[in-house]
Amino acid sequence: MTISFKVSEETKKKLNEFYEDLKRDKKPDYSLFQAQDGDTVVTLYESGKIVFQGRDADLASDFWIATEKMVNQKLEVKNSDKSEKTKTKEIYIDPKIYYSSTIGSDEVGTGDYFGPIVVTGTFVKKEDIPFLENLGITDSKKMTDEKILDVVPILIKRISYTTYILNNVEYNKWSSKMNMNKIKAVLHNKVLFELTKKECAEYIVVDEFAKAPIYYSYLKEVPNVVKNITFLTKGETKCLSVACASVISRYIFLKEFQKLEREVGTTLPKGAGPMVDEKGIAIAKEKGFSALENIAKMNFKNTEKIKKKIDV
Repeated sequence: MTISFKVSEETKKKLNEFYEDLKRDKKPDYSLFQAQDGDTVVTLYESGKIVFQGRDADLASDFWIATEKMVNQKLEVKNSDKSEKTKTKEIYIDPKIYYSSTIGSDEVGTGDYFGPIVVTGTFVKKEDIPFLENLGITDSKKMTDEKILDVVPILIKRISYTTYILNNVEYNKWSSKMNMNKIKAVLHNKVLFELTKKECAEYIVVDEFAKAPIYYSYLKEVPNVVKNITFLTKGETKCLSVACASVISRYIFLKEFQKLEREVGTTLPKGAGPMVDEKGIAIAKEKGFSALENIAKMNFKNTEKIKKKIDV
């Protein structure tokens, strides 16, 4: 996804200051800086054009769009995810996998500072494929949260699934010993193992976040490792059990997020952008910095930004 728009001199100064610690050593010609913010690359050009590129470009750009609109109500925002859909290559779907009975897994929450990580494994019988297609099941990122909240109660009455919720306290313990991809591998293996104990599938499919040798290297010290996995990029669009896992994970994440908001007594922004920093600062000032340990992923860069603002 690529999102771009032109900003004022005032916003340019704010951007330059905000991304100071995330700037890359090298930058493109005619640019003021290029920064790496999680999964998003941010480039600010001398002309005032700002470009956000990456999976979470929409989350990273939201705050700056709102900021610029305060001084320019007629701001034009270009979004390649919407305007260039016809130019994207068609994704190949292997019918042998798509029309088989499969077990698939996917996760939600790994890019959100607040809230848990949710990993789900599902078993989809080939006979259930028409039902799922009619229900409109696809990658959760392509479905609205409202649609997900509507269809998942119907979905879980029909298919078998297993979910693991890694809350923030557990995550902060785990992250001191392993990186995010290892955490994901361990959690995927957990739900896949539980599901394979009771269901027999023709394929076991995981949305690829690491190549097979690396994925299995993360599981060297883990008992009951599930083997013979088919790793697929964009697996949610190529295998309905992965799509179901994605949608159910998102549904559970939303429910857990609501619980967290009730516990904290305030709304929480999703993602890891500037609005998240502002909310983290407000919570830390009101409840103390340690309060974040129960609701946030403390190894994210947001934590350091929050610390600087409250002098921890």
